[in-house]
Amino acid sequence: MASFEFDVVVIGGGPGGYVAAIRAAQHGLKVACIEKRGTLGGTCLNVGCIPSKALLNGSHLYEELAGGHLAKFGVKADNISFDLSALLGEKDKAVKELTGGIEMLFKKNKVEWIKGEASFVDAKSVKVGERTVTARNFIIATGSEVALLPGMAPDGEVIVTSTEALSLPKVPGHLVVIGGGYIGLEMGSVWRRLGAKVTVVEYAPRIVPAMDVEVADAFARILKKQSLVLKTSTKVVSVTRNGNAAMVTVEPAAGGAAESIEADVVLLSIGRRPNTDGLNLAATGLALDAKGRIPIDHHFATAVPGIWAIGDVVEGPMLAHKAEDEGLACADNIAGLAGYVNHAVIPAVVYTHPEVGTVGKTEEELKAQGIAYKAGKFLFAANSRAKTNRDTDGFVKILADAKTDRVLGVHIIGAMAGTMIAQAAQAMEFGASSEDIALTCHAHPTHSEALKEAAMAVTGKPIHM
Repeated sequence: MASFEFDVVVIGGGPGGYVAAIRAAQHGLKVACIEKRGTLGGTCLNVGCIPSKALLNGSHLYEELAGGHLAKFGVKADNISFDLSALLGEKDKAVKELTGGIEMLFKKNKVEWIKGEASFVDAKSVKVGERTVTARNFIIATGSEVALLPGMAPDGEVIVTSTEALSLPKVPGHLVVIGGGYIGLEMGSVWRRLGAKVTVVEYAPRIVPAMDVEVADAFARILKKQSLVLKTSTKVVSVTRNGNAAMVTVEPAAGGAAESIEADVVLLSIGRRPNTDGLNLAATGLALDAKGRIPIDHHFATAVPGIWAIGDVVEGPMLAHKAEDEGLACADNIAGLAGYVNHAVIPAVVYTHPEVGTVGKTEEELKAQGIAYKAGKFLFAANSRAKTNRDTDGFVKILADAKTDRVLGVHIIGAMAGTMIAQAAQAMEFGASSEDIALTCHAHPTHSEALKEAAMAVTGKPIHM
């Protein structure tokens, strides 16, 4: 019988990978995690969701004070100053605390961190530098990398990706964001609050194209009020650097006259692609699908026994929490348990202000699938907590099956959307009806009451609107 060094080796130490490693170790398995980055946590913790939230929070606090938005509450200040280095330092501090915390969790759970890049030798072994590592099971959790447009390579200074956009040395005079998705809008919001002019160029007819149209349209109106320039249905023809600036040439997506936009910084943010380069998957017999993803079954097993895959390298939204849940389920399955992820209930959040939180089907998807539904909507302008906070942009919309009343989708745009969407996801996970939410007592005064009222609105009987 073959002898293996480990029961499970996880390739990638991001949200999916490190969670899978810890859970497998909790099941009593001998586990290692291979990570080429100098710190654990992957893109999310190092150059993604965590540092961007630090910048979003800090820039929002600054704008609230410097923009005079707190004066109505009696908070007034003169000669407001801003220290970019302090904000960046606080961002780096949060990243260091969290990545260091994962390293401590590895030690606590006896997970060996093998530093380096893994390349398969065969289905049961990988090479990491000069070391050959063997395992009964391998979990591929190598995440994703920035997708680039042909002929538009970043230089890290003027033409940048989201990684560099987290640490710009100064506030740009004009930032052009190519791509109107989550990352582009979040980073555009940060630098706009700090004083930059921001232009967002999106090829699709609207920003965040997969979002519920009513929500996306409301979102665009709010961002425009915040002085972001949104150029939708617009194609980028070229991006060229001219010294310390760049020229972005665009034209209507349907064809037409070209326009040139001068920018101090151009952020390339059109999406991400699965990161499988260098793994030498051919040595295992694994083949990628047409979109560069690793095919798996419902248990996260690939076509090769003993090789599993999770997170951004497999089908589904490229979200850290989706990868985490898949990591837990995959480790459970390897341990002989019944790991499962309901991919129909994966929430997503845009962390601008206001936030946008969504889960489940959009109205457009329901119409395309021929599913009869009822919609209930409640405005934050009628919510007492939002009213007292003087932050009333947005609404809650609940979509429920017209026959069974089961909740099929929830879409929230508002200050607390990212937190509120968790209740909606949990309700959907339990198969709740809109009536179930409407009959659940919500504390008053809270933003969450808007969810209750939207549920009551499904039957046309909200109280406060």
